[in-house]
Amino acid sequence: MHLAADYSHRGGGRLGLGPFAAAVLRTDNRRRAIAGGAVLASALLLVATPRLRHSPALHLFADMRNLLGVPNTLNVLTAYPLLLAGVPGLILCLFGSGCFGISLRWEALGWFLFYAGNVGAAFGSAYYHLKPDDDRLIWDRLPMMMSASSLLSILVIERVDERAGLSCLISLLSLLLVSSACERILDDMRLWVVLNLVPCVAIPAMLFLFPPKYTHSRFWFLATGFYLLARFEGLADRKVYSVNRYFISGHSLEHLCFAMVTLILTVMLSFRNIKIARDS
Repeated sequence: MHLAADYSHRGGGRLGLGPFAAAVLRTDNRRRAIAGGAVLASALLLVATPRLRHSPALHLFADMRNLLGVPNTLNVLTAYPLLLAGVPGLILCLFGSGCFGISLRWEALGWFLFYAGNVGAAFGSAYYHLKPDDDRLIWDRLPMMMSASSLLSILVIERVDERAGLSCLISLLSLLLVSSACERILDDMRLWVVLNLVPCVAIPAMLFLFPPKYTHSRFWFLATGFYLLARFEGLADRKVYSVNRYFISGHSLEHLCFAMVTLILTVMLSFRNIKIARDS
């Protein structure tokens, strides 16, 4: 956009845009249209979908074995790799930001919330799986959704605009609280389902549509692959459990894949540098 503005200034107005600057504007408008269409599609999906009531079956996981006196043992234990992956990143965000390739203030906030969500999910998920019920469910869901929302907002900050990313972060975190209230008070899970779906679609789309600001962007693709795999394994909990001959369930593997996402992104932050100079 800055380049287009420079062309416009030198050419005496919009009609003076060169071919390259005009192409930049067209690409920018196309991307904004796609983003607006995605928001509209999410809203329409929310309105068109019938009310989704909460079901007690949500607490019935494929692997509910009690090993060594620990209920739902593997679902509990596999939550803690999130702690091992999240704590180093959280510490570096707080005290050693110079070790990470972060150049914008609100980007740093997004990464802090991402790592904090992972650490919270380690304890919250373990707490929930020790005795799965409605009262404990929020401690499992909110931290992970906070991490996913922060991750999407970080991409918006990095590849689109810092203010837009901050607005996205505030909006998504607010909607997470609203979705929890809707589920508990109105017995309606539609908003929660849509908020789970949005990062799965928006993050891969942004990786392809918007150029990276930093080097080592291939780590984003690797992390996104593990993120989508984690979501798939969570949905196919029983099928995955039966395929591997009842060794480990899809839900336990989901925890491990989320930990891999955090580890991959931490490595990326440690190595990357600014690739494209852009004003915040």
